[in-house]
Amino acid sequence: MSSAATTPPSVDKVDGFSRKSVRKAKQKRSQSSSQFRSQGKPIELTPLPLLKDVPAPEQPELFLKKLQQCCTVFDFMDTLSDLKMKEYKRSTLNELVDYVTVSRGYLTEQAYPEVVKMVSYNIFRTLPPSDSNEFDPEEDEPTLEASWPHLQLVYEFFIRFLESQEFQPSIAKKYIDQKFVLQLLELFDSEDPRERDYLKTVLHRIYGKFLGLRAFIRKQINNIFLRFVYETEHFNGVAELLEILGSIINGFALPLKAEHKQFLVKVLIPLHTVRSLSLFHAQLAYCIVQFLEKDPALTEPVIRGLLKFWPKTCSQKEVMYLGELEEILDVIEPTQFVKIQEPLFKQISRCVSSPHFQVAERALYYWNNEYIMSLIEENSSVILPIMFASLYRISKEHWNPAIVALVYNVLKAFMEMNSTLFDELTATYKSDRQREKKKEKEREELWKKLGDLDATLPSHPCPPEPRPLERHGATVFFYFFFSFSVLCDLLYGRFTRLFHYFNITVNNFFFFP
Repeated sequence: MSSAATTPPSVDKVDGFSRKSVRKAKQKRSQSSSQFRSQGKPIELTPLPLLKDVPAPEQPELFLKKLQQCCTVFDFMDTLSDLKMKEYKRSTLNELVDYVTVSRGYLTEQAYPEVVKMVSYNIFRTLPPSDSNEFDPEEDEPTLEASWPHLQLVYEFFIRFLESQEFQPSIAKKYIDQKFVLQLLELFDSEDPRERDYLKTVLHRIYGKFLGLRAFIRKQINNIFLRFVYETEHFNGVAELLEILGSIINGFALPLKAEHKQFLVKVLIPLHTVRSLSLFHAQLAYCIVQFLEKDPALTEPVIRGLLKFWPKTCSQKEVMYLGELEEILDVIEPTQFVKIQEPLFKQISRCVSSPHFQVAERALYYWNNEYIMSLIEENSSVILPIMFASLYRISKEHWNPAIVALVYNVLKAFMEMNSTLFDELTATYKSDRQREKKKEKEREELWKKLGDLDATLPSHPCPPEPRPLERHGATVFFYFFFSFSVLCDLLYGRFTRLFHYFNITVNNFFFFP
């Protein structure tokens, strides 16, 4: 018998204790595509002449025909089907991109609906589900769009179309409407980062060209963020949408409208609470700072909002919060700093006391910032009493020598700012510590006395449990006597005797020998 016949088939072993990160490391970058409209038979496109080879008067009509041809969508999950036609469409799209970039006079009124139709047929689709139910954008490779060779050129063509000098928003607004924008925003959930980058550019161009759609776009982004925070906690395009918002906020007119302030407080601040904050924190912090540069009066609600949502158990998020706070303090007005210095430095004091050295280190780096140091020096009489106890204790007890060295530098800076207050706080701290040690010693002595007293007391045995027959007899007597007393009271109507006999029976029951 051959060895091949005796070899058992390979079976994948399932390790129930394998870590999630190990499983993720084995995943490969995959490709997927949407449910395109399958024709069921080979697709044939009639070759058309190149635009540069026909006379200029005939080019607009040929341009429309090529747009209609590019409405045909191919199935890229089948890598062997329609190879010739796929390549023909790709070359046609390349030709269209070059044509809209350099040509003039091609954008007739009839071209607008055809352009929007071609773009809609190619990019608007139902996004494929993720290959993994446990998809983690920080560790897993994204699922790439299989039809990207065509899709990229469609996006490139549409961007050149929107940026064209001949583009007329007054005509295009009939076709690029709210429905179009809504479908565009849904595509931001694509796992493919290349597509989200193109979508970001497209949406930004639409926001700039169509004034009537600006409020609608802001409202829909608002809805996406609220659904992300309070319902799904899953949306791939949050970072890209925040990048768009950063440039939008930068263009807000002053004074800020109430809706903009509400968006900051009700949407952007709660975005800090999601688990995937690290994926878009840089863009979120930029938007926050843009708001504060526009209106410094918003500093207090922003910082109080951050303190409200401050993470309790995630040190990584604490480090991000501390970094964002430093960016805010870099642009804060001294008058606004006075309003929030107490709650702010109470939180910084807790961070400095953190056993996680990265949190403590990030908080102590505030004293390396010249502007923050100037604010602290101006308000040292308020900040120093808040920080002193934590700093002094850490200088004696912290496990990390690097943190201890940073704390000594901070204490030295405080001593140079206000030596008189520093000496007073040092004396107060030492006296408080001595008082605490004295109370602790008295408490230990008291417990020792109680222990000695307990050892001298004679031990008293517990009374014996009643025998089963005695317990049963007491129960029978109780029920019999209680029933008899109730019957008598019902017959003679003397309700006061009911309570009298009830007390007697209860006493007999509990004290029955």
